[in-house]
Amino acid sequence: MPVPEALADQAARLREQLQHHAHRYYVLDAPEIPDAEYDRLFQELQAIEARHPELRTPDSPTQRVIGQVLDGLVAVRHALPMLSIRTETDTSAAGAVAFDARVRRELQLGDDAPALDYNAELKFDGLAINLRYEDGVLVQATTRGDGETGEDVTHNVRTIGQIPLKLRGRAPALIEVRGEAYMRRDDFERLNELQRARGGKTFINPRNTAAGAIRQLDPKALADKKLSFFAYGVGDTRGWEQPATHSGTLDAIAAFGVPVNADRRVVQGADGLVAFHQAIAAKRDALPFDIDGVVYKVDEVALQKRLGFVTREPRWAVAHKYPAQEQLTRLNGIEIQVGRTGKLTPVAKLAPVFVGGTTVSNATLHNVFELRRKGVRIGDTVVVRRAGDVIPEVVGRVPGERAVYVPNFRMPRDCPVCGSRVLREKGGIDHRCTGGLFCAAQRKQAILHFAGRRAMDIEGLGDKLVEQLVDAGIVESLPDLYRLEVADLAALDRMAEKSAGNLVAALQKSRRTTLARFLYALGIRQVGETTAKDLAKHFGSLDRVMAATEPQLLEVDDVGPVVAQSIRTFFEQPHNREVVGQLRAASIEWDEHDGEADLSPKPLAGKTFVLTGTLPTLSRDQAKEMIEAAGGKVAGSVSKKTHYVVAGAEAGSKLDKARELGIELLDEGGLLTLLG
Repeated sequence: MPVPEALADQAARLREQLQHHAHRYYVLDAPEIPDAEYDRLFQELQAIEARHPELRTPDSPTQRVIGQVLDGLVAVRHALPMLSIRTETDTSAAGAVAFDARVRRELQLGDDAPALDYNAELKFDGLAINLRYEDGVLVQATTRGDGETGEDVTHNVRTIGQIPLKLRGRAPALIEVRGEAYMRRDDFERLNELQRARGGKTFINPRNTAAGAIRQLDPKALADKKLSFFAYGVGDTRGWEQPATHSGTLDAIAAFGVPVNADRRVVQGADGLVAFHQAIAAKRDALPFDIDGVVYKVDEVALQKRLGFVTREPRWAVAHKYPAQEQLTRLNGIEIQVGRTGKLTPVAKLAPVFVGGTTVSNATLHNVFELRRKGVRIGDTVVVRRAGDVIPEVVGRVPGERAVYVPNFRMPRDCPVCGSRVLREKGGIDHRCTGGLFCAAQRKQAILHFAGRRAMDIEGLGDKLVEQLVDAGIVESLPDLYRLEVADLAALDRMAEKSAGNLVAALQKSRRTTLARFLYALGIRQVGETTAKDLAKHFGSLDRVMAATEPQLLEVDDVGPVVAQSIRTFFEQPHNREVVGQLRAASIEWDEHDGEADLSPKPLAGKTFVLTGTLPTLSRDQAKEMIEAAGGKVAGSVSKKTHYVVAGAEAGSKLDKARELGIELLDEGGLLTLLG
């Protein structure tokens, strides 16, 4: 049965819309529609193609799906070789000057001849890829290989969102676009954080990770490895008149919808090359991806042809390197650093080494489990990596026998800063100091959390002021806040007497609070606002919370073994109990029964609400507090357990989900009616 013409037109229109919006999102970083609308269009096209597979085209956005596992990568001979370019290892300005002099000599240009035009661009640290487009549609993607023969990796390249499956505009009969598949630093760090959380293997650097991902036989292996792409040239073409300059060629590639990096310039002579090399060196750390140098190419294609090649390297191009971002050095020792949240991190003490443009003597080892996986021990020769503004890290050891036995490093039992007990949560990978309110390393974080709007709500006590108070030794623990006087504060930099008076008044006001707010303000790990409220409701008094055993804590709604252990550990620490006692002595008070569930009627007891959109008069926090005060619970997502969804203006996907599940919808008026 033939496909209705209207349906075929609709599918074509959807493909065009999706390709347009994918280009705006992945290449231009300027989306025009929300993700939800893109998903809706995508699903609409998917449904049409499922009903009529004959409408499915190779360039359809639905064909970015993960394909089948391959038995092996197929060798592909390049129509035009993918040759390497010469590397200038002199990282000083002399490297650029030498290249310009060689080119001028080969072209037999006199000293009085005008300066040559060069296209200067970045040297990406990834894997070279050749994209073959026939009549504008991506038909094959191959690795560089040995330059003559590469491997077919089309199944993996299709998953890279930046690479268009169909070129924009009037595409030639054939064009091969050449460029670099790479991994952004933030995507690399996100991947390693995910691996650490899973207890899995971490990756050494973005370049190796990208190269390994592209050559996977199973495309599912790319699920967490987000890759990107930049084009830098062309290979074989047919039915296309190449622009007269390399810079014009890159402009044409960009017009086809293939991403081309914006950090490229047409510069004149050696002076222009030197200025570009220095300018990129200054911004190298700020780039979101790794580069190991810049590339200079004679811009005029006719001159490139005149210059030709020598030993399979073009005379008209050179890569000008920067200092390496990985180096070898000796691991002299391992020390423990205690972070603002109490996390203990092993830090490598290194023989100083110049890497990534700076001298490094310390590098993170992340956690003891990763240290074990890397097999690193004191005395080893290790690989140190520093890229961009990422903290230097030890990525592995150089294989080889150790001259003497060196024991594995062990995490300390007690915090090296305050002496409190160190614990690792069940199933977790991080070790933490339990002396939260007492530990000097955590002091600033503890004060900021304590003063927060949802905690003690001490208006005016922000980051900069806390820095000054702690660094000056004025505040060493939370109770010190309530001993502050106007004269103490007014003596600080940029603190007027009026501001000092306002802060003292805010501190005075905060003395009257609720048990739930006070429990949350203590910063007990795993205890958020909701858990603090549940504890207050269940136990009714601070003394009962502090005395509760783990089995008793497990009787509280939504308190599981990890949370119960965390609460019990916190109150077992003498330091923490002492600080709590001093805070109570500072006249902080609340109704010791403000949390009891049976003191007043609770019309919404047992009911779960979800808030979405903007209500006419109530803020999200106000609505939440009113619901919880009436015994209800506010959840972040809609599920079958949700009783009501309160929807305001511009309600999003939660409203759609509620309708789908048949959950009762309320506006602000309906909520107020329920609350009575």
